[in-house]
Amino acid sequence: MRVAFIGLGVMGAPMAGHLAAAGHTVSVYNRSPAKARLWAEQHPGTAATTPGEAAQGAELVALCVGNDADVRGLVPQILPALAPGATIVDHTTTSAELARDMAALASIAGHSFLDAPVSGGQAGAQAGRLTVMCGGDPAAFARAEPVLASYGRAIRLMGGPGAGQLTKMVNQIAIAGVVQGLAEALHFTRRAGLDPADVLAAISQGAAQSWQMDNRWPTMAEGRFDFGFAVDWMRKDLGLVLDEAVRNGARLDLTRQVDAWYGEVQGLGGARWDTSSLVTRLEPPR
Repeated sequence: MRVAFIGLGVMGAPMAGHLAAAGHTVSVYNRSPAKARLWAEQHPGTAATTPGEAAQGAELVALCVGNDADVRGLVPQILPALAPGATIVDHTTTSAELARDMAALASIAGHSFLDAPVSGGQAGAQAGRLTVMCGGDPAAFARAEPVLASYGRAIRLMGGPGAGQLTKMVNQIAIAGVVQGLAEALHFTRRAGLDPADVLAAISQGAAQSWQMDNRWPTMAEGRFDFGFAVDWMRKDLGLVLDEAVRNGARLDLTRQVDAWYGEVQGLGGARWDTSSLVTRLEPPR
């Protein structure tokens, strides 16, 4: 399939690489042109100088950019360039409202739009083992799913436009609570005079086990916070969650509090630390 990929950050660049490795004809665009040129040097594919150039004749365009405003600015540039009946797949984490607006805009132009945020972090993107949560038209999803399988291990249609973004919000709510629990557990471990490695070995085989525990407890204990998803991005996502909760009436007391605590981490200089840095509120990095 002729595919365009727009946004070559720590997630997008390896995702686009998996598309090229799977045999798709890939054109890439990045706001920083040097990243697109570097990608094209490392993979079969071409670097475009504008979003419209990247999308020219594409049957599927994947977006992996920063926020609602980025997507809202890109889609009108892409639509006129697409092949008839093409699909835009937006991997950006945005509001559900934005997804619905873009789906309507694409439909008017004779195209489809899937909101398809991902989970799995930089490591998942590099390994091609992301979870992809989709919202949109079932027929468009059926066309896109084999392409998304280039980098997704679990790909599910959750409902109509916006449903993928709402599911990603659920994901971030769950992560926020788990990471705060781990931060307090590690802090308690040290105050109790226990060895963090011994505690991990004991409790990670029982009901407390989680991906976050297996992968972030050891690095939290070592005071290393350069593993993927940054605090700035988590706060952006939690802002979307809390805005949606105002609309739907959900009570998110813990999520609101954890978001405020991430604000404290930003104040400690941790804006680009990964999300496990919540523990720095309780004890300084070692």
